[in-house]
Amino acid sequence: MELQERIGDAQVTKVIESRLDASSAPALKKKIGALIASGHRRIALDLTEVEFIDSNGLSALVSALRQLQSDGDLVLIGPRATVLSMFKLTRLDRVFRIFPDQAQALAALALAA
Repeated sequence: MELQERIGDAQVTKVIESRLDASSAPALKKKIGALIASGHRRIALDLTEVEFIDSNGLSALVSALRQLQSDGDLVLIGPRATVLSMFKLTRLDRVFRIFPDQAQALAALALAA
C-alpha cells in the first residue's frame, strides 16, 4: 500500500496505489490512524503515484487531519493535476497544505515544529 521513511521528526509515507477510492481508502485511513496512534505527529503523505482520488480518498485524508487536531501536522506531496483538481473542486486545497516536492513539505513541517 505504501512506502514509509522517517526523516527527522517527520514520517514520510508514499502511497503507491494509483487510485484512492472506495476499495483502497479504508486501508490508507487505517494505516495513517495507526501511525498517529503510535505517536507520529508530523506526517508527509506523498501522492505522486496517485492518478485518481474520489470522495472516499478525500474523506480518509480529512479523517487523518482530524485525528491529529492541533497536536500535529499532515502535509501532502506532489499530487498530479487530476488529483489536485479534486482538492480545488472540493476546496480542500484550503484545508491541506500541499507541496510540489518532498523537500518543501519537510521544510514546512520543520518550521511548524
